[in-house]
Amino acid sequence: MTLHSVSGNCERNSESVVDVENCTDINWDELGFNPVPTDFMYVMKCAKGDNFAEGSLVPFGNIEINPFATIFNYGQGIFEGLKAYRTEDGHIVLFRPEQNAQRMKIGADRFCMPSPSIDQFINAVKQTALANKRWVPPLGKGSLYIRPLLMGTGASLSVVPAPEYTLLVYCSPVTNYHKGALNLKVESKFYRAISGTGGTGGIKSVTNYAPVYAATTAARADGFSDVLFLDSATGKNIEEVSACNVFVVKGNSICTPETNGAILPGITRKSIIEIALDLGYQVMERAISLEEMLDADEVFCTGTAVVVNSVSSVTFKETRAEYKTGAESLSQKLRKILVGIQTGSIEDSRGWTVRID
Repeated sequence: MTLHSVSGNCERNSESVVDVENCTDINWDELGFNPVPTDFMYVMKCAKGDNFAEGSLVPFGNIEINPFATIFNYGQGIFEGLKAYRTEDGHIVLFRPEQNAQRMKIGADRFCMPSPSIDQFINAVKQTALANKRWVPPLGKGSLYIRPLLMGTGASLSVVPAPEYTLLVYCSPVTNYHKGALNLKVESKFYRAISGTGGTGGIKSVTNYAPVYAATTAARADGFSDVLFLDSATGKNIEEVSACNVFVVKGNSICTPETNGAILPGITRKSIIEIALDLGYQVMERAISLEEMLDADEVFCTGTAVVVNSVSSVTFKETRAEYKTGAESLSQKLRKILVGIQTGSIEDSRGWTVRID
């Protein structure tokens, strides 16, 4: 894999050290959830049958890969998503990065790929975040989204695992994935995952996401925010929104679909469950029928990108259900606590945050 650097907003000296004095000012108020070229990315390689060796930082840029690489031809790739946050006292922290490392290993095992160790993964993420620390938005202006991508970069014409693998870690400053509460459309024609443990819905495979495009493109053209998918076995139970987990609230009870192989075990999902239990709510992971969700008091979504986002309505064919939103909703209460822990305004009694500066 050959790397080609691209020009950014800073000048670099002969040793590729960022000259901060020549950096263009960043308008944090104009951030969206779009790729912004930052300064550095981290690269680590591994041959089939070996262990990953320590990688290195290189200038952010385009990459050159053999056309026969298994990532291109057979989709042998998985990725993670996590964020670096600016705290109230100006430090930079990561949120539960060991969980991302463990989830990547599970996905790598499923796809017959070697994976970095937990320490290697966290070190790669730390180095990437610190090398791009000027791109971590100020408190309240967003976060630095970090994308570790593990892929088969070795060439193969046969349908077999690649002879070489690359972990690439890169990042972009972002703000909210969605603006405001969500209006979801229930998709009854397409499915995002095979029900049960036989498919890849429970891992962050690169092959999981393009199949939702047809449904989400049509839904957004009709004015919806996103799509809620049903299980492929019965077509009666809810599973996930296109890129986030979903929760249903009725009284003091909070339910979310169980991670049975088709549902991604989201780290934000896991954290919200723990926070809700501490607050005294009854939390259940189980099958949730579409009818049950349409009768709920409140619905919300969780994920690294969306954080915790209220759902204002869900539409299934001719039926539209509306839900509680706003500052008094449970979802916003949970979001405030989660973001408070991530940014240091609430004590992290669980050891979830990792200071890196």
